[in-house]
Amino acid sequence: MTDQPAPENPEGDEPIKQRKNGLYPAVSDELAENMKSGWADTELRDLRPIPQAQETARRRAELSARFPGERLVIPAGNLKTRSNDTEYAFRASTEYAYLTGDQTQDGVLVLEPAGDGHEATLHLLPRSDRENGEFWLDGMGELWVGRRNSLTEAERLYGMPCADVRELAAALAQATGPVRVVRGHDAGVEAALTDKVTAERDEELRIFVSEQRLVKDAFEIGELQKAVDSTVRGFEDVVKVLDKAEATSERYIEGTFFLRARVEGNDIGYGSICAAGPHATTLHWVRNDGPVRSGELLLLDAGVETHTLYTADVTRTLPVNGRYDELQRKIYDAVYEAQEAGIAAVKPGAKFRDFHDASQRVLAEKLVEWGLVEGPVERVIELGLQRRWTLHGTGHMLGMDVHDCAVARTEAYVDGVLEPGMVLTVEPGLYFQADDLTVPEEYRGIGVRIEDDILVTEDGNRNLSAGLPRTSADVEAWMAGLKG
Repeated sequence: MTDQPAPENPEGDEPIKQRKNGLYPAVSDELAENMKSGWADTELRDLRPIPQAQETARRRAELSARFPGERLVIPAGNLKTRSNDTEYAFRASTEYAYLTGDQTQDGVLVLEPAGDGHEATLHLLPRSDRENGEFWLDGMGELWVGRRNSLTEAERLYGMPCADVRELAAALAQATGPVRVVRGHDAGVEAALTDKVTAERDEELRIFVSEQRLVKDAFEIGELQKAVDSTVRGFEDVVKVLDKAEATSERYIEGTFFLRARVEGNDIGYGSICAAGPHATTLHWVRNDGPVRSGELLLLDAGVETHTLYTADVTRTLPVNGRYDELQRKIYDAVYEAQEAGIAAVKPGAKFRDFHDASQRVLAEKLVEWGLVEGPVERVIELGLQRRWTLHGTGHMLGMDVHDCAVARTEAYVDGVLEPGMVLTVEPGLYFQADDLTVPEEYRGIGVRIEDDILVTEDGNRNLSAGLPRTSADVEAWMAGLKG
């Protein structure tokens, strides 16, 4: 990776004269003058609105109606330093991307009160200035990091006026009247509004946008299906290379799935859990540096994120050698039965908690049946004794975040009622820790989870990830076909 220059005067009229730690010579006037001219016009004039432009406009209208007469500020966020002069890959804030469709760093959506509603303006970085040398002497100039859309191009793409974001902080500092901002993404924007906002009012804005996402529109459902379909192919990729993973480590599985995510989507939607053997009992095992052994299980929890930032979230627990042994099959089939009960409970009008309760009851029954916990089942459930081995909730909302709508109010989400258009995971599991002396030795180190992405429909539900087999017999047949 080449070193990037640092500008001394990025906004002045004179050419930027750059040095960095004494490693670079000063730019001569002749070179600076030469770099100003001789560049082709690259303005894009045949752009069409992004596919979700109508949906983002509708979302902004809903937001406007909720907060009449108030200025609303929703930032995309800024780059975060990884080390020295390198940054992490940028991912726009969910609130910003949901309301605009844009994903560029430093962007800010502002809804200004106007009449009975609001006027939306998207504040973005414009094209790099070639007259003052910004485009090649600034480390964030287009020669270094790539072309940006012009403000005119952005207006065509996103269907709203666009302005230079570098002028926004000063304008916000002068603003009057009530203001709300989505916090945690842009310190500069928040600093400009320090005396104008309160944490409580700002949290109300964040909560509202989170609850907007509870019910997905047709565009979102289509994107989630794309994410799931790519994820299915990623799981197939992994099965085909399990022999190579055995010769290396869980990292081979992680890298294999990541390739599919990057080729067909934007990225992985979250850190892939590639947990082989006893690592499967660690819920968020993302180190992925352990061995992969024949005769053990692989718990693969992974999801592709689409270019519009919608992610799948799917888990399968696979026998590394293609065949479950007797105990592995017993535990797997119990989790499958629990998942079937959970999925059956997903329907319009049901409580969100119903599918969790249905799955937990099945698992509690199995644990009593196996003699691992003393019954009756009602006692086990009342005291939550099954949780030693079930550990987590049975699912969550899914969308632009893998745990979508996370700041929604309890009464709207966890204590809420399912509606058509909601998408959630159903993912029961059983986990017997390697050091758990309360279970027979042969159980220890076995972890099983099965997870699918379920759309609530008008008359029940649809499994978006049905392309992956779920029964133990079907998993074995599927793996044999891919390996053969």
